[in-house]
Amino acid sequence: MKRIAILLITVLSLVSCGDEVEFNSPAFQGNREYGLWRAEFTSATIDENGFLTITAGNNVETVTLKIPTVAVGTYVLGDVDSMEGRYVDANGTVYSTNNRPDPSVSIYPEYGFVKLDEINNNTFTGTFQFLAFDESGLNSIGYNEGIFFRVPLTSGAIPAVVITCDDTEGVSQLARSAYLASFSPSLEYIDRIAYESACNEYRNALIDQQNYCGDFDGELQQAIDELDSCNFRCTFATQNRNTAQMTFEAATISNYVDSCENYRFYLEQQIEICGDETGEIQIIIDELDCNDDDADGVPNNFEDFNGDGSLDNDDLDLDGIPNYLDDDDDGDGVLTIYEALETDGNLIDTDGDGDVDYLDNDDDGDTLLTINEDADPNMDGNPSDALDTDGDGIPDYLDNM
Repeated sequence: MKRIAILLITVLSLVSCGDEVEFNSPAFQGNREYGLWRAEFTSATIDENGFLTITAGNNVETVTLKIPTVAVGTYVLGDVDSMEGRYVDANGTVYSTNNRPDPSVSIYPEYGFVKLDEINNNTFTGTFQFLAFDESGLNSIGYNEGIFFRVPLTSGAIPAVVITCDDTEGVSQLARSAYLASFSPSLEYIDRIAYESACNEYRNALIDQQNYCGDFDGELQQAIDELDSCNFRCTFATQNRNTAQMTFEAATISNYVDSCENYRFYLEQQIEICGDETGEIQIIIDELDCNDDDADGVPNNFEDFNGDGSLDNDDLDLDGIPNYLDDDDDGDGVLTIYEALETDGNLIDTDGDGDVDYLDNDDDGDTLLTINEDADPNMDGNPSDALDTDGDGIPDYLDNM
């Protein structure tokens, strides 16, 4: 706060001094090391980004002032590259406010400013002050009571839309809201692509804000650093894995394959983001069986009826084909995929005898085996042409009346 107060006092002092000085032509002057320095030429340029650079010099020395926009205001020099005071001496040595002082000289950078007071007919008037260091940080050149008056624009043009610090603050606020929404607690899963995109938008907005507003207290840089280059967080990957695991563990026949593949995806994401030092996660992946080898609508995991971990010794209809490879598990002539398997996660048992339909060779419990009730006259495995003797809309193999 002390530095800010000193800077504000200095600015106000220079404004009052500047009011007493009048020039009849473009001019640029200031006290360099407490001796008056006047430029023999001046010019202003605006680059493709809308950054304004004022250049002044004589045959041997040059001073440049750079600010990130063409808008009246005060710009603090010494904390971001987009705002700079620069002096080049007769030997070509560059002194810049973006060079930090060596700790033996000062542990604090000296903050200067450029105050753009007026833009009139493509000319620029204002005041400035800065202390610039060479690359070593051991040598410095200082300007105070600097004034530039009606410096003409010689290259570029004032943009139709001039971006200001307030503009970038507004964009940052919107980007921050989108960033926070990308990992909101209300989300079932945190989408990596959406997160990284929103994070990069926010990070770029913070950088723009830093360039246009400065970063005197370092808060913007701290926020940028905390984004960690927008890498997806291990905590997010672990959260996704835990959610997928709960869904997988609650899966039923109808949603098992999708839940299993989803679980596998987030396990692999967890390895990619967090690593797997003990190999525990990879073991889980290797042991997952998300397949339905016979494409009968019943995942392999549900076809180990004796629960011994082997799929090859389960053959309920004794046709010599293990259930996980048998597309008609009960051998009733109706392919398992066409039998009623589930409603709201519950297996269907039409006749209520305790045997679900796809494992029941007498689906309606009328003592006539389904295979003998013309459930599939054309023998394509699909009961859509099943015999309905009484015409009640219920095929005989499901009708016990």
